Amino acid sequence: MTRAQANLFLLLAAAIWGGGFVAQSTAMKAIGPFWFIALRFAVATLAVLPFVVFEARKAKARTSARHAKLYILTGLALFSGAATQQVGLQTTTVTNSSFITGLYVVFVPLIAVFFLRRAPHWIIWPGALMAVAGIYLLSGGQLSALTSGDLLTVACAVFWAIQITLAGTAVSATGRPLALSATQFAVTAVCALTIAAAFEPISLSAIWAAAPEILYVGIFSSGLAFVLQVIAQRYTTPSQAAIFLSSEALFGSSLAALLLGETMPATGYAGCALMFIAMLVVELVPELARRRLPAA
Repeated sequence: MTRAQANLFLLLAAAIWGGGFVAQSTAMKAIGPFWFIALRFAVATLAVLPFVVFEARKAKARTSARHAKLYILTGLALFSGAATQQVGLQTTTVTNSSFITGLYVVFVPLIAVFFLRRAPHWIIWPGALMAVAGIYLLSGGQLSALTSGDLLTVACAVFWAIQITLAGTAVSATGRPLALSATQFAVTAVCALTIAAAFEPISLSAIWAAAPEILYVGIFSSGLAFVLQVIAQRYTTPSQAAIFLSSEALFGSSLAALLLGETMPATGYAGCALMFIAMLVVELVPELARRRLPAA
């Protein structure tokens, strides 16, 4: 695969994820958030399993009890992120959700500082301030204008950052990203099903009404897009991958405007732009700095 082809794969993955925000929002007209999460990740688990079998045939090491614990913890973080994002979409817009979720790019290095004791690149601090300023502008310059859904989506970005950190550790230890994916999808499905069965009504007609969204997000957003990302990132640079994957927020907001008729004031668009710039600089500046270092 050429680098250009790999970048096109990443762009396609970002577009699929952007469409996923719209599907997540419209599905809740027919089904509760936790039933949607449970069914979505059950479908995703089944979609990834064939790839897991193929991966297992080439695996060099067996999965240990420590690895299994890492997989489960990653799944719990994924469930927490999915739950806060999905519930948040009940009281925030798709545009806000797509951009605020992208703040995980800023939170990942912050987690490395406070929990892993790893000093980040200096750009993290101005990047974090830019992201906070972006949220402020997104609220129209009034923090009271932020909805409970916006705040839940900020929490979602934190859980997403935890999930990414744990996933990176797990994949480094096992070399089996698809096995991790299937496990974390299954853990998320079970957790959501437990809550949904206890607190949310369900019917076959509701499932049928939300089936297109469930299948889209389950098969494409979780299954296909993840596989595209894993394959493509082997053939391109981290900095280029960051640019193409961060376009998820732009696809989410564009599709929300096109399909759902969402709009926002000028300050809101300025806030989105500022958050998008923050996402890019915290990914690109450290990578460019590493490239300029002379070879040892």
